[in-house]
Amino acid sequence: MIEFYPQIKLFHIATVILSGSIFALRGLVILVRQGQSNSGVLPLLKWSSYINDTLLLSAGLLLMHLTQQYPVNDPWLSAKLSLLVLYIGLGMTALRIGRTLTQRRLFFVMAIAVYMFMFSIARSHHPLGILASYPFN
Repeated sequence: MIEFYPQIKLFHIATVILSGSIFALRGLVILVRQGQSNSGVLPLLKWSSYINDTLLLSAGLLLMHLTQQYPVNDPWLSAKLSLLVLYIGLGMTALRIGRTLTQRRLFFVMAIAVYMFMFSIARSHHPLGILASYPFN
């Protein structure tokens, strides 16, 4: 199975990018068209998100198994998965739970920032992601 590692990793990266893109598009549609009918595109984006995120999680779990990298052993993976929980909470608040438009927009921006930080952690394999390259004195 390890011989398929490059293809699985590429698939995982593609689903990560697609997941972020779907979330961003869905958020923009909801936040820009507040109070208007969104019946056309939103159900498609919602179900596309469910399908893609299931594939993303499956590919990630398969990669963990193939590489024997687990959150308990690898701090960068622990950080990434912890931020994933935060990202989901922020995203839910932005798309569904937020009461005011200002709240929803704020949580949307925070969710996008957490998504980008998770991406930097995955690229660097360091728990601080892009922040690891900055000297903190």
